[in-house]
Parts: sequence; C-alpha cells; structure tokens
Amino acid sequence: MDSAPMNPGDLFEISGYYWKTCTLHAGVKLDIFTVMGKHQRTADEIAAAIDGDPRAVAMLLNALVAMGLLEKEGDHFFNTPTASAFLSKDSKRYIGYMIKHHHHLVQSWAQMDKAVKTGRPITKDSESSDEERRESFLMGMFNIAMGIAPVVADDIDLGGRSKLLDLGGGPGTYAIHFCLANPQLSAVIFDLPTTRPFAENTVARFNLADRISFEPGSYLTDAIPGRYDAAWLSHVLHQESPADCQEIINKTISVMEPGGLLMIHEFILDNSMTSPLFPALFALNMLQGTEAGQSYSQGQLEEMLRKAGASNIERLPFQGPTESGILIATV
Repeated sequence: MDSAPMNPGDLFEISGYYWKTCTLHAGVKLDIFTVMGKHQRTADEIAAAIDGDPRAVAMLLNALVAMGLLEKEGDHFFNTPTASAFLSKDSKRYIGYMIKHHHHLVQSWAQMDKAVKTGRPITKDSESSDEERRESFLMGMFNIAMGIAPVVADDIDLGGRSKLLDLGGGPGTYAIHFCLANPQLSAVIFDLPTTRPFAENTVARFNLADRISFEPGSYLTDAIPGRYDAAWLSHVLHQESPADCQEIINKTISVMEPGGLLMIHEFILDNSMTSPLFPALFALNMLQGTEAGQSYSQGQLEEMLRKAGASNIERLPFQGPTESGILIATV
C-alpha cells in the first residue's frame, strides 16, 4: 500500500528534526539526567550543578519536557522513567555514550551533499579528541551490546561447540554472553591492539579471563590464530568494501572446523536496498565515515557466504532495536 502523500508540514518536520536531536545531545553532554537523578530540581539548581546559565538551562529543561524526557510540576523538573532508565549514568541501561557518538557525527552528516558528490568520507572535526570519540564509540557499542547479547546468546544454540571466534569483537560483549550461556565454551576476541585493555577489563568484570582471551590484529591484514567451531561477526562487514567483506568471510571460514557455525550480525537491507529505514540511512553514515563501507542486503551477504563455501544459510527471526538482523550458516 502506498503511503499518504507528504505535505509541507511533514517536510518541515523532517528538515527540522535535528533540533530535537541537538536538544537530546545537549542534555546528555551536560549530564542533565544524571544530575537530576531521582530528585525534583529547579532550573536554578540544575544550572548551579552544571555551571550553566540559569535562563538557558530553563529553556533546555522545558524543551526536554516537551520531548517527553523530563516532567515538570510548578518550577521543579524530574526525570521520566525513560530518562532514568537510559539517560542517567546511575542506570545499568545507560545509552548516553552512543548518543555522544552520534553527536560526534553531526558535523559530517551536515555535509552529506559533499560526500555524495565526491564519494569520499568527510573529515572529522577537531573539537573532540580522538580519545573522547573512541571512548564514546566503544562504550556506546558496549552499552547497546549489553542489551542485545543476552537475548542472542539464549536464542542461538551453541551447545556442543567448544571454541568461539569473536571477530572484531571490541570489548567482547558477545563472547562474554555466549560463554555465560554455554559453560563448555571458550572464546577468542580478535581485534586491534588498541582495544585490548578495554576488552580485558570487561572480560575480567565477568570473571571469564580463564575462558576468554584476546588476540591483537587486523582482520584485513593479519592472520587469525587458532581453530574454531563457531564464529561471530557483529557489525564488522558494514565498515568494508564488498571485496574486503568477501575476504573477511573467506578468512574466517579458513580457521573454522568443518561443520562450524558462522554467525553474521548486521544492519541488513532487503534486496531492493530501500528498507528497512535504519539500514538505508546507516549506509549514508558509512559513506561519510569510511572509504568503502555500506549496508548490505540479505542477498548480497548470502552470496558472499555461498562464494566462501558456506551452506544451510538461514535468517534468524531476531531483530535488534536498530533493525539489525542475524544470518547463520554452516561451513
């Protein structure tokens, strides 16, 4: 069924949606929701806590109320349940690091027309340090994965399998939860050396250092050590060109035992490349942030798997909060 035609008001809403985006980003960057905590506070109290201008802080708080992220009674503001659960650092479900990562992308997204004309990524701004960007990205991915990984680990049966490769696994969130769900399983996180301290600290927090190790290297240029009967590739392929994706899959399968299970977690487009919405927009994110990355369709990923010799390819019913999906195959 065709959707209803848009009117100018609809177009203005799309055009100006970044106002909401930047308001949310400001609230998270200023740590408004953590400062608010479980209390009711006035704008003056919040302004004093963040060293802000009282008039400007009041405007921000009122806008956050209008967006449904704060509530207001008289001259006092307080967090909504959503803000307490996801935007306060006091919550284990905090997602503010990924929101800060999105903030770091705003400048390049504002130059999307340039990226489309040149086909080249946009140079990042110099206002944020590389370390700040890296922390926001890694912690953001960790927070999101902490919400998804327990569900995935329960849904995918790794019983009888003994060695998992978490390729490009970052902090190893998925390796951790696969091991928690499968006591017989050990795992190797294979990622860049700069990720090692974060990964080892995370693994230690779950008391799994005896079952999960870290191997430094690039999945594009370095050999993958060891042999495995299961491999997990989560949000790895969208950063790379089709040719490099094929090589990554080939390389992964080359270190797997016959009958091993290969799992790919990605923002998967339908074969028209026009839906779902988030993977379609994410393709533009890869355009302005990488040399050759993109979102891939289910058909494209299945063809890569077949070319690498995989069989029994299946799409699982899982759908992540940002419309991600999982393909599994036997090697």
